[in-house]
Amino acid sequence: MIEINAQIQSTMLGIEDHRIMTFMLYLNYNSCGQGFGGYVLKGDKSIEAIRKILETVGVSKWEDLKGKYVRIRKPDTYTGTIQSIGHIVEDRWWSPEEHWIS
Repeated sequence: MIEINAQIQSTMLGIEDHRIMTFMLYLNYNSCGQGFGGYVLKGDKSIEAIRKILETVGVSKWEDLKGKYVRIRKPDTYTGTIQSIGHIVEDRWWSPEEHWIS
């Protein structure tokens, strides 16, 4: 697993094509772009997930995520799913897999 600095270029929090409530963070790093999210938001754990993302990045509103820098963890630089996001300098991380499985 590697860590890469990335910038949040834009976000989406809403209802996607299949009427599923979801979120997406669109990230740029190393001249590449990749989305992070697409998880079904339903129930208390989903509200907590949104809260944890805001706390991890260090903002209090979803609208403030755009332009912020984060660290991402993924298998390698150019392929693979982003496993978690972290604060740019502090040791705060959020992992969807750990969040919904634990």
